[in-house]
Amino acid sequence: MNTIDLSLYLVLDPDLCGGIAGMVSTAVIAAQNGATVVQLRAPQWKKRQWFDAAVALKAALAPTGAKLIINDHIDIALAIDADGVHVGQADLPVAEVRRLVGPGKIVGLSTSNAAQLAAVPLALIDYIGVGPAYPTGTKQDASAVIGVAEFAALMQAKRCPAVAIGGIGLGRAAPLISAGADGVAVVSAICGQPDVALATRALFNEITEARA
Repeated sequence: MNTIDLSLYLVLDPDLCGGIAGMVSTAVIAAQNGATVVQLRAPQWKKRQWFDAAVALKAALAPTGAKLIINDHIDIALAIDADGVHVGQADLPVAEVRRLVGPGKIVGLSTSNAAQLAAVPLALIDYIGVGPAYPTGTKQDASAVIGVAEFAALMQAKRCPAVAIGGIGLGRAAPLISAGADGVAVVSAICGQPDVALATRALFNEITEARA
């Protein structure tokens, strides 16, 4: 299993950030203020836009130490030598993803219920995303909302590192960390915020305090 610090996992939204330049700027500022992972997710984009954004993000994030994860597109991850990929239940099977990216890349898998959690191929993945924890407006095909109580029950059954996702903003991270999450993934809590540095630090501090 490859190790990854899931503490504050930023999922980029190209619309909220203002295109590629805005995504790169947001990612760098967030990484400098506590974000440990940055995921490129742009479901409406054509492949060339994915590639251009991934190249720019890889170069910009290199000095920060934050991991760059590519959502769904294994070919883009391989083309730019990203740190890893994240796939959903309806994407390529994890066995195929691992075969394509090799043992040294991080592989994450989305889960949203106990059955999916029990079926996680532990030998093939490095972490799971669990959610949506709260109602979310940034993912149109999201599963049913889990809620904090069910999330806590899922954390009792987890067998690998887990990051909570879905509708998480300031004030909503701490309950999930206390419930057993290794980190939280956010979109609009950082993307499009008037002060990205301030928003990131506030989330980072909430996570840190919840762990104390």
